[in-house]
Amino acid sequence: MPGAEARTAAVAGAFCPASRAELLHDVSALLAGAAADGLPAKAFIVPHAGHVYSGPIAASVYAALARRTPRPTRVVLLGPSHHVGFAGIALPGCEPFETPLGQISLDVEAMTRLSRFGQVRELPRAHAREHSLEVQLPFLQRALGDFVLVPLVVGDARPGDVADVLEALWGGAETVVLVSSDLSHFLPSAEARVIDGETARRIVALDATPLDGEEACGCRPVNGLLEVARRRGLSARVLDLRNSGDTAGDSSRVVGYGAFAFTEVA
Repeated sequence: MPGAEARTAAVAGAFCPASRAELLHDVSALLAGAAADGLPAKAFIVPHAGHVYSGPIAASVYAALARRTPRPTRVVLLGPSHHVGFAGIALPGCEPFETPLGQISLDVEAMTRLSRFGQVRELPRAHAREHSLEVQLPFLQRALGDFVLVPLVVGDARPGDVADVLEALWGGAETVVLVSSDLSHFLPSAEARVIDGETARRIVALDATPLDGEEACGCRPVNGLLEVARRRGLSARVLDLRNSGDTAGDSSRVVGYGAFAFTEVA
């Protein structure tokens, strides 16, 4: 992987500003406006639409990370594949990742260790256009400063397969785990609130019944995180739960967004 071509920004100018100055301004404003939960957390679920839509909800996660002392220095980031169908979990096969805010180094050693898992392989085309990871990166750059990244796109993978990979990457206080997922799609706001509210209830309860794609587009990485949460006895809580009708969209056809925190219980 070292020496391979960088993964350049694919959705800057669409999901977020392409200008460094504009992007820095927008992300900083979103973080400043977020209510940061001061409780510690090891892992989060965070939405991944355009910043104008899901940014205020996502910012609740990143504002919490920005206030942490010391801040995490490694980020394990998982998201669903929106463009490429495949089985298993995809590594990018390139390094570094780039955004308008600069370059992000990858934890190449950690990703090399994942080669022992049959469900993990390099698949650059799964990463090339994928926004579910990319939209998180400017927030991470602003909130954490220096960190290394383990970016994973999840295809058709069982919860246990995702959970085993997460366990291998879990680490200690230096590592934070982020799962990128939106919730329901293209429903009237009132209907979406009911469905997303039930999905949130199941996430907080660490329900063992897997979520499906109608409930969360990132259901596969979410289900994997929930399995780890059950194995490790984590507790989960809602940080924010809204939809695009609450932020910048049409209330007749919305996308649901939730931010959730998972805490290790002493």
